[in-house]
Amino acid sequence: MVTPENSETETHDARSRLVMAALRLFAEKGYKAASTREICEAAGANISAIRYYFGDKAGLYHAAFFEPMGDTPCGSDVAAYADLPLPEVLARFFSEFLEPLKKGEELGLVMKLHFREMIEPTGAWQQEIDAEIKPQHESLVLLLKEHLGLNRIDDELHRLVFAMIGMAVHFYVGQDVISMISPQILNSPQNIDVLAERLAGYALAMIEGEAARRARDGDHEQ
Repeated sequence: MVTPENSETETHDARSRLVMAALRLFAEKGYKAASTREICEAAGANISAIRYYFGDKAGLYHAAFFEPMGDTPCGSDVAAYADLPLPEVLARFFSEFLEPLKKGEELGLVMKLHFREMIEPTGAWQQEIDAEIKPQHESLVLLLKEHLGLNRIDDELHRLVFAMIGMAVHFYVGQDVISMISPQILNSPQNIDVLAERLAGYALAMIEGEAARRARDGDHEQ
C-alpha cells in the first residue's frame, strides 16, 4: 500500500533525480545539445515527468541552474539584517555567501553550468544578476554609505563593494587553482566557516582603510 508519505517521498526523489541529471548534462553539453530524453534516462524517469514537474525543458533548465545552490545562493538579503553592527553584518554575509561551497562535487557542476551559461546564454544568468547579484551589491553599497557617513554614492564606494564581494567570488571561480595550491582551505565545512570569518575580517579592514583614505584625501563628504 502506498501511503501519502511514501508518495511524497517518491515525488521528491523523482524530481530531485531529474534536477541533478539535468545539472550534469546541461553542464557537460549545454542547453541545446542536452536532450530531454537522455536527461530522463539518466534520472530513471519517464519523459512525461519533465512536463509534470517543470512544464518544459526551459523550466527544467531553470531548476537545474538555480535550485542546487539552495535558498540563498551566494549571499543573503543584506538589507534584512543591515541594522546589526557592521562586523556582525559582514560575518553573516560571508558565512551565507560561502555556504554553497560545502556542497562539494555538486557545486563544481553548478559552476560549470554557470560558465557555460555565460558563453551560451539562455537568459538565466541575466535573471540571476537582476534578481540576486545587483540587489545584493546595492544593499552593501547603501550599508557602507551610511557607515562612512557619505552624502552620496560614488565610484569609490562601488569599487570597495566589488572588491569585498570579489574576495569571496574567487573561492568559487578559482576552485581548481585553490585545490592545486592549498586544498585544505575548502576541504571541510569547518574550514569554510573559518574562511568566512577571515573574509569578514579582511572586509572590515578594507572598509576602515577606505575611511582613512577619505579622511586623508578630504573626500569624506563626497
